[in-house]
Amino acid sequence: MSELHWLAATSLLTATIWMLYVPNRMAVLGLARTLGNPAVDDPPLAPWAQRAAAAHRNSVENLTVFAALILAADALEASCALTQAAAVAYFFSRLAYLVVYVAGIPVLRTLAFAAGWACQVVVALCVLGAI
Repeated sequence: MSELHWLAATSLLTATIWMLYVPNRMAVLGLARTLGNPAVDDPPLAPWAQRAAAAHRNSVENLTVFAALILAADALEASCALTQAAAVAYFFSRLAYLVVYVAGIPVLRTLAFAAGWACQVVVALCVLGAI
């Protein structure tokens, strides 16, 4: 499968992360307050839900970099076995990041993040013709 396939899969993963923590928000605030605007005095979510929300923010931030690189690779016809492998690995590193972050496993979270970052670097270097 192409890098664009894995970009779509990563985008879908990122787009669905809210489904993890919003039910906790409903349990804490009730439906009406959940549907309203967040307030400074809202009680905190459960720790795992706070981590899920943080993982979601991080995933959105990193998706912008990954998407730009994959789209550049496609536009410049820089696709190769290395960029394809990096796209697959990126998806699974982000999935692992989400799982271990929500579970509260700090060292594995950092390793999963670093693996995803390394995948971004590989794609960037391929796009730039450095490898």
